Amino acid sequence: MKYTIDATNQSLGRIATQVASILNGKNTVTFAKNKTPNSIVEVTNASKLKVTGKKMDVSVHKKYSGYPGGLVEEKLSHVVSKKGYSELIRHAVEGMLPKNKLQKIRMKQLTISE
Repeated sequence: MKYTIDATNQSLGRIATQVASILNGKNTVTFAKNKTPNSIVEVTNASKLKVTGKKMDVSVHKKYSGYPGGLVEEKLSHVVSKKGYSELIRHAVEGMLPKNKLQKIRMKQLTISE
C-alpha cells in the first residue's frame, strides 16, 4: 500500500512520527514486530516544512562514523543548505525506528521529494 504525506506547514516531529508508525506497520491489523509491512511512504513538499523559533541555528544534527573522534555536529541550517530538508526528515525517521536488521529495509520504503 502506498501512503502520501504532505509536509506543507507541518512540524518535523509530527511528520517523522507519522512516517515511522506507518513503516513499522502499527496502523495495520496484522501488526507483528518481526515483519515489515508492504507499505511505501512518500513525503512531498519537504522544503515547505515548518521549523519554529531558533531551531535552525541552535539545534544540532549529529552523526557518528564509529571511529574515535568521529562525531560530527552540524547546525540544522548547515545541513539544510548542504543536503536539503529531506535529510532532516530521513534522520528523524531513522531515529524513531527500532535499531535492528529491519531498519535498513524499512528506510528503503521511504521516499522524500523536495
